[in-house]
Amino acid sequence: MIAPTTVQRIARFAHDARPSDISNKSLALYKRNILDSLGCAIAALPGHPFHALREQFIEYGGSSACTLIGGGTTSPDQAALYNSGLVRYVDLLDSYMSPGGLCHPSDNFGPILAAAEHASASGEDFILALAVSYEIGCRITAIVPVMSKGFNHAIQLAMSAAAGSGKLLDLNVDQLGNAIAIATVDNISLTCVHSEPVSQWKGFSPGMTGMRAIYAASLAKRGFTGPQRLFEGPNGLVRMFDQPLEVDWRDSRLDVVQQTVMKKYCSLIHGQPVLEATLALKRENSLTSEDVESVVCDIFQTGYDIAGGGGFGPKDHPTTKEQADYNLKYLITAAILDDQVGPAQLEAERIQAEDAQSLLARVTVRPDPAFTASYPAALNTRITITCRDGRVFTKDHIGFEGGREHPFSWDRVVEKFHWLSERHANQELRSRIVDLVAHLERHRISELTELLSMVSPDARYPATHPGIQ
Repeated sequence: MIAPTTVQRIARFAHDARPSDISNKSLALYKRNILDSLGCAIAALPGHPFHALREQFIEYGGSSACTLIGGGTTSPDQAALYNSGLVRYVDLLDSYMSPGGLCHPSDNFGPILAAAEHASASGEDFILALAVSYEIGCRITAIVPVMSKGFNHAIQLAMSAAAGSGKLLDLNVDQLGNAIAIATVDNISLTCVHSEPVSQWKGFSPGMTGMRAIYAASLAKRGFTGPQRLFEGPNGLVRMFDQPLEVDWRDSRLDVVQQTVMKKYCSLIHGQPVLEATLALKRENSLTSEDVESVVCDIFQTGYDIAGGGGFGPKDHPTTKEQADYNLKYLITAAILDDQVGPAQLEAERIQAEDAQSLLARVTVRPDPAFTASYPAALNTRITITCRDGRVFTKDHIGFEGGREHPFSWDRVVEKFHWLSERHANQELRSRIVDLVAHLERHRISELTELLSMVSPDARYPATHPGIQ
């Protein structure tokens, strides 16, 4: 008997998944992460790329089967692109970390939402498909150090989004295998998307992956086949990764959400402890930007390489949102100047302002070997602020609120949701969304998308929340 291929084993895992495979604790956390994704998405609505996407949807046409967050409808694949882009845009989404790298499980949110709406699915169906997607992407991330191999984590997203979408579209196990293979074989994403100058595409690459994934699932349902030896075949992923993919796909548990981490600052995940330490040092000593002569940030090597001026390029002159949220020098600067790092700190006008550029030039980021040895089990940093009057303040800091040791509660995410969405929805609408997500397994997904269509794409309401502190 011929052993099943890796693609076939992943397909069987997705096909056989049942709601009972999600523990009660994990179910509560999936709802937490769903609400978090919605807050991130709503906060991104004013972003210039989303106006451009709406223009393109009109030009290219298509069905009106799926809802765009903020109103309007389009085809399922274009809705997957748009809503995925929204979740990613302000860089506040969830993450999963492993010794070999990380992924953002909520990159699956857009395609899974589109597939669920297109299939007239229940909230329970949606949660199950999302859980399947989380599990596939995170299990692969745990085994393969994708980024150190030269690839971006959109590779495993292609597999997870296709599997979750295909489950909602009621594909059989063979069709699911084909969907996964089709979506992945043409989605070999490269790590260089993170290199300076960081482009807009870093944040929209996952949306394009999700767009292809749901389209691939639809093709597979209509009989299209894909390469089943995607991993084991000649020049397949095993050769590209230079290692086998040893995952026990017989393990039916859907609990990886318990290992996800969350953000309270608009920054890559490696910047969360840095910003927490910077703000604590600033507030504890009542410092203002006028007090600060220079800042030194010591951090683990990966954080330095990606966001401190190391292997991915210098971080001395950011001008765009995409450069700023992957720039520890700017993020530290914003925290000191504005006492917060939220969506407003990612506006181009704020990034390019003279006070930001001046202070940024006096921030140094450097790798620390001891911190590097502890990563990723511990995210360590040291912030040293030297004042113009000669005072020196130093803070060593490990981890961050939202991390594995200090996870966000449901109430904390509700607070974050209200902060991020208050300019686009009144209190009543926001409360209805929170309540529906809290009991999502009892509702149809169409009830959620109807509420999301009522959110204003423009900032119509006053901003009163100071941001989660």
